[in-house]
Amino acid sequence: MGTLQSAAARLLSDEREARKKTKDEIRVEQAHSKKPPLSRILSLADMEKVARETLSHKAYAYYSSGADDMTTHSENARSFSRFFFHARVMRPVGRCDPSTTILGYSSSIPVFICGAALAKLGHPQGEINLTRAAAKEGIIQMVSSNASLSAEAIIDAAAPSQPLFFQLYKNRLDKLAEERVNEVVGLGYRAIFLTVDAIVAGKREADVRSAWVLEDQENGTSPVWDENAPAEEVNFGGMAGALVDRDDKDMTWERTIPWLRSITKLPIVIKGIQCVEDAVAAAEAGVDGILISNHGGRQLDYSMPPMEVLYRLRRQRPDVFEKIEVYIDGAIYRGTVKALCLGAKAVGLGRAFLYAQSAYGEAGAVKIIQLLRREIVTAMQLVGAARIQDLKPEMVRP
Repeated sequence: MGTLQSAAARLLSDEREARKKTKDEIRVEQAHSKKPPLSRILSLADMEKVARETLSHKAYAYYSSGADDMTTHSENARSFSRFFFHARVMRPVGRCDPSTTILGYSSSIPVFICGAALAKLGHPQGEINLTRAAAKEGIIQMVSSNASLSAEAIIDAAAPSQPLFFQLYKNRLDKLAEERVNEVVGLGYRAIFLTVDAIVAGKREADVRSAWVLEDQENGTSPVWDENAPAEEVNFGGMAGALVDRDDKDMTWERTIPWLRSITKLPIVIKGIQCVEDAVAAAEAGVDGILISNHGGRQLDYSMPPMEVLYRLRRQRPDVFEKIEVYIDGAIYRGTVKALCLGAKAVGLGRAFLYAQSAYGEAGAVKIIQLLRREIVTAMQLVGAARIQDLKPEMVRP
């Protein structure tokens, strides 16, 4: 029996070696062999540049794509440049502590890994790279319903007592959604982030085109118009289209939140708040927190950048910050602490961690946490804050 298994294994290995590598696979291998050492990665932008070169065309198209003209995708990052510090000096900041809590769980810095799908597109270990990096650096990971590894496999890779949160895409059938919630509660996840801004997939053209680019690259030709060919329907959501196909498109404040409260005692955070009115509605619905997010610009183009929504919420309804915890995500490249000054309890990063683990595995994810910690501490000291609690709204002005 052992001889037969060995022969089968050799045959499978021979078949893999015999398969001709695609041009894209060859390009990726060459890029990995030439990538710089981690010591030369000085910023999240540096990390993204390496990932852009080392990721497969398909993976980079999926990770980087945004909706339509990608205006919101770019404005998410630009919005931070519209706010400036009103820094204070002559304050004792020699001992600076960037630690905080998120839903009562300790975090070494006010940063968490945001739920993002299909990490294995970039690295064989996928989400496990992020779990282990989060454990090493003392931050929290939110795991996506659409992760490339099972919720069980990810939590099995966690350190003892390491808190993991779960990003829930609610199935349109309450029974199936309840089974999913019961599963993650039983596994030991510590909070539910209900995603409400991805009930249908945005039109992600770069993701759609990626398959055609690879096909044309391998064939050496591009298809031309044929008036006799049957019309083909295009899935404009790309890979994301299939992921959200069964999601609940009829969620409401009046029904969905009480339903979720009835099946779990875990903290509930609404992920995908895009305006002040819905932030207020969430607080009134009795949830524990909100994540101001436009899904990284991947859903509704021209939706408001989270930093702008956060600023408006602070100006118009500061009482919300007293009732629930508020977080933001979306194109965060630096530990500038601007969002923290305006009242955000923490910020989430998704793409940045996908890029980091794709380029350098677990070590890459560890590296960007360390970079963010250094930037956060430096900004806190220069703005005049020794603790996260010392960051105040008056320290940032548009």
